[in-house]
Amino acid sequence: MATWVFGYGSLIWRPSFPAVERRVASLAGYARRFWQGSIDHRGTPEAPGRVVTLVEAPGERCDGVAYRLAPEDEAAVLEQLDVREQNGYERLVRPLRLDGPGGPEVMGLVYLAGATNPSFLGPAPLDQIAAHVRASRGPSGANLDYLLRLAEALRELGISDEHVHGIEALLLGPEPAAVAVAEAVAAAAPSGDH
Repeated sequence: MATWVFGYGSLIWRPSFPAVERRVASLAGYARRFWQGSIDHRGTPEAPGRVVTLVEAPGERCDGVAYRLAPEDEAAVLEQLDVREQNGYERLVRPLRLDGPGGPEVMGLVYLAGATNPSFLGPAPLDQIAAHVRASRGPSGANLDYLLRLAEALRELGISDEHVHGIEALLLGPEPAAVAVAEAVAAAAPSGDH
């Protein structure tokens, strides 16, 4: 039986492990939310950042990617992921739908940080989450970078996420991150007057 790992946050754009296959996937009954505190990657113990977790949401689905692991890599990859996701996340098995609503169903591993873990920050108004993300930084970099990379990775997959893209819009204005970044790069480029 193949081992699949579901990515819905940084695993989408930075898996950092070998996989035999990567496919668009969804998890029914859950929604992606910036409700988990990060004291080890995008914040510190004194000033936690905010990263995504999954919360139960009947009738909704979280879209992301699923990675199929090679049997010979499975133990090492899961050990690495257990360390990476150690701040409140637990590894669960859930049914995933590959390639859209009519695609095949597989059982997959999902790292989920529930409301009872000590780093769970819980819900807040989007403008407060955006301000928190803007101010936070940890060993893995700025919390804002995490949010922007996730928003762009979702767009590249054709995934619309009101929560993630709503926070992004509050931080950047109504333009998508790609347009804002492209304009910033163009503005910083030399004019050619050498």
